[in-house]
Amino acid sequence: QVQLVESGGGLVQAGGSLKLSCTASGRTDELFFTAWFRQAPGKQREFVAHISRSGISSEYANSVKGRFTIFNDNAKNTVYLQMNNLKPEDTATYYCAVTPTGASYDYWGRGTQVTVSS
Repeated sequence: QVQLVESGGGLVQAGGSLKLSCTASGRTDELFFTAWFRQAPGKQREFVAHISRSGISSEYANSVKGRFTIFNDNAKNTVYLQMNNLKPEDTATYYCAVTPTGASYDYWGRGTQVTVSS
């Protein structure tokens, strides 16, 4: 019912910035929360941030607080992740996911690679 496409990844030096985009198509009217997750090689997938459809409610993992900002543009069916002061440990594949209920994330994109060099 929902398809997600991530973009904006790339290679950046430590201290630099990237802006990721997640664009949804399909039954976007049923979505409640959109989240970003990431997974590095040899590591478990971890939560990064999420935002409600209204944009009023948002949360962040402690590891990215103060550096990352999640926001949305509902007219474009897009959620963004602005990543500042990037660190090598931020290197991972970043995935967008959505949930219609807030209980579990049912739809996932294929990911966009972020590589931060020292």
